[in-house]
Amino acid sequence: MERYKYRAVNENGRPIRGVISAASETDLYNQLQSAGLELVDCKSLDSKKGGMSFGSASMQRVKIRDLIQFFVHMEQMQSAGVPLLDSLADIRDTTENGRMRDMMTEIYRDVSDGAALSEAMAKHGKVFNNLYISLIKAGEDTGDLTSPYKQLTKYLKWVDSMQSKIRKATRYPMIVCLVVFVTIVVMMGYVVPQIVGFIRNLDQELPFYTTALIATSDFFAGYWWAVLGVPVILFIVLRVMAKVSDNFAYRVDSIFLNMPIFGNIIRKISIARYAQTFGALFASGIDVVNALKSARQTVTNRVLLEALELVERYVSSGSPLSEAFNYSGEFPSMVVRMLKIGEESGNLTVVLEQVSDFYTKDVDEAVDGLIAMIEPALTGLLGGMILWIAAGVFGPIYGSFENIDF
Repeated sequence: MERYKYRAVNENGRPIRGVISAASETDLYNQLQSAGLELVDCKSLDSKKGGMSFGSASMQRVKIRDLIQFFVHMEQMQSAGVPLLDSLADIRDTTENGRMRDMMTEIYRDVSDGAALSEAMAKHGKVFNNLYISLIKAGEDTGDLTSPYKQLTKYLKWVDSMQSKIRKATRYPMIVCLVVFVTIVVMMGYVVPQIVGFIRNLDQELPFYTTALIATSDFFAGYWWAVLGVPVILFIVLRVMAKVSDNFAYRVDSIFLNMPIFGNIIRKISIARYAQTFGALFASGIDVVNALKSARQTVTNRVLLEALELVERYVSSGSPLSEAFNYSGEFPSMVVRMLKIGEESGNLTVVLEQVSDFYTKDVDEAVDGLIAMIEPALTGLLGGMILWIAAGVFGPIYGSFENIDF
């Protein structure tokens, strides 16, 4: 199969561009014809040129907001009674994302050839994960796709909001830490050495904080490459070891999960994401065990993943959901109590939404509190370093004035 860059027009005469796989130009023509497009011209992309040309369109990243627009569009068209193929064709012709357009072309072709929408979407697993496929398939089994579209739209909006919170919680501290680190390196590696020569020529005994400043400055000046390179090398080594060794990756995740402040935020984000996903799957009519398995894919921490696998085994053996979460030992008692209430009242979907909403708000407060704590802490660190430099430099100078006989 080759990749072809093509130009075509749809039934309304509007130009369509994209990249698609085909066995030959004839196969490409037939694919576009079945998708309701008329081929204008095409060009085969070889391995070298194809990487660059394909990167500008088909390798374009499909963002969460692209998927939100897709499912909102599908839900509206479904509610209006528009046929599925017409809905797919409309999205294909109007989307501005090159990769999304190419996927819609292939999905339209597969559906027109008789495949179910879930089967056609499953061929693009990097964009449509098992959660999307499971919900769409459940809607196909019940004959109602409107509800899965609404559930996915609600879920993706929640994920988009949660990712914004995660970026807010990590990006600001990283930028401030980088600024503090660069400031320390510049001050110790460039500014302080300019003054050290003068201080050493003073005919007096230097205080300990000045000698410590000089030693630190000499270290930065002589081993600046280690100061800058060691954190990068250490980060790469940790990433490689985490990929090679599952035990090492588990221990790293356990350390992160048990950190005083960040661990609590990681746990809350994971529980909120898991509860939101599980609630969406369960509300769509998927059985509890399969919903648990699909929802588990949204959790990345290995400690919590093992706990969720244990939950699935307990539920599969007949234990109530609340007891299974309690036996895992990784979930707060509040979650267990709310799940038990949901089981007893028969409103498990509502309870899962409440758990997700509670932890979403809790994450907001935790992120805001983290940022409010980190900002003065790093500012104090930077101020303390400047105070140390000022005392180490000006202390001996003022001391030398005492020895001058006016």
